[in-house]
Amino acid sequence: MSSHSSFRFVRTAVSVFALSCAGFAASAQQAQPAVSAVSAVSAAASNDVNFPSLDSSYLKTGSFVGPDHVRRITPGLSKDQVRLELGNPQYSEGLFGVREWDYAFNFYTGKGNEYITCQFKVKFDLVDNVYRAVSTHWKGVACESYLNPVVMAQAVPVVLAAPAPAPTTRRLTLGADGLFKFAKSGFNDLLPEGRGRLEALATQLRRDGVVLSSIIITGHTDRIGSDASNVALSQARANTVRDYLVGKGIDSKLVRAYGAGETQPVQQCAGERVTPELVACLQPNRRVDIEVAGQQ
Repeated sequence: MSSHSSFRFVRTAVSVFALSCAGFAASAQQAQPAVSAVSAVSAAASNDVNFPSLDSSYLKTGSFVGPDHVRRITPGLSKDQVRLELGNPQYSEGLFGVREWDYAFNFYTGKGNEYITCQFKVKFDLVDNVYRAVSTHWKGVACESYLNPVVMAQAVPVVLAAPAPAPTTRRLTLGADGLFKFAKSGFNDLLPEGRGRLEALATQLRRDGVVLSSIIITGHTDRIGSDASNVALSQARANTVRDYLVGKGIDSKLVRAYGAGETQPVQQCAGERVTPELVACLQPNRRVDIEVAGQQ
């Protein structure tokens, strides 16, 4: 073989060898991503989430935070956005250059002041030179349920009864001097004017459309005379007014009569000696009060 032919043979062999090496390298480059993807999947699958001890928190317990704040932590938020919702991490991991923040939160259980403490972790990754949340994790399955509002059963409409009629109370004062003869109290001692006023009252009570619940009659006297005689006189006058109204159709079970004597004066007068002037001055104290209660 000539030297020229030998040179061509060697050049051809070198070229074939170079192409073979290039093809092998290309095949190796194409196969590499598949190996990396498998490795990444395996790493992710085997990467367990570890939580620090609750006692290692600087709070030694959890902080109270509204569930809405935790619910708003989603992938893509920056660390500053997470801090606005949850505050600073509660453990010693620091703020910058770390990829995990740990928290401990207290959630009320709905049973009085009872609450449960849950640990929460936010994982970050560096995206375009900004740490952004990529996942969130709870220690314990039950904790996440406190973020979800309880769906209440639909309330059954309640038909309210019409409100009861408002109670009414009226107070009527009748001057005893216009009802009875002086110092008298019997039915036959009623003056014509007094009978007319009681008749008008009985008629009004029957026609008012008021459902009566009680009628309280209280007799009063002035301070002339003894305490005992005044109590007896005031009681007797109240009894006479009660009996008159019952006789006109008012239910006797609704009517009560009391004698207050001189204990509730409405006017004070000077002097102790009984004179026509003192008797006239004390006239407003000699009276019968009638309080009517019912529903319109």
